[in-house]
Amino acid sequence: MTERRTPSGQGPTRRRPGAAGRPSASRTRNTGPIRVPSARRTPAGSSGGAAAQRTDAPRPRALTSRATILIALVVVLALAYTYPLRVYLEQESQIAEMEAAVAAQRADIAAAEKQLAKWKDPEYLRIQALERFSYVRPGETPLLVVPNEEDEAAAAQTPAAAPDRWYDTLWSSVQAANAETSK
Repeated sequence: MTERRTPSGQGPTRRRPGAAGRPSASRTRNTGPIRVPSARRTPAGSSGGAAAQRTDAPRPRALTSRATILIALVVVLALAYTYPLRVYLEQESQIAEMEAAVAAQRADIAAAEKQLAKWKDPEYLRIQALERFSYVRPGETPLLVVPNEEDEAAAAQTPAAAPDRWYDTLWSSVQAANAETSK
């Protein structure tokens, strides 16, 4: 609860006994007119019993100049931080892409190292020589299957059956349906 001040604004007024800074349920605000005795005048400087006339305090404007400057400052700061923030986010995405590329390259390197380790094994080299170059070990009899050239020539001369055109397929299905209904 705020303290009430005198009309001159010099300090708090006297409080009623029992108010003690707490709001009371029985307390009501008097909004009626203030009685000012016109016949009785007090000499200057004396504080008689006459009540001072109430004046309305000016209402604060909805948007003060300080608030306008603060809003403008916030807008300017927001605009000033958007470009660096955008650059930061772009750089973060580039870093993530580069890290993914590095991880893929490391996986490729690991696979190449495994392949290299295989080629260093003499048994793997023998197996590859047998498969790729048809090498045989001493004492083994090589078997080489030679394809029949006549069968290959006949397969090359036989043309593949041309697929039916779509309208031929459609017409044959219509004829098949017609044949089923006439039975």
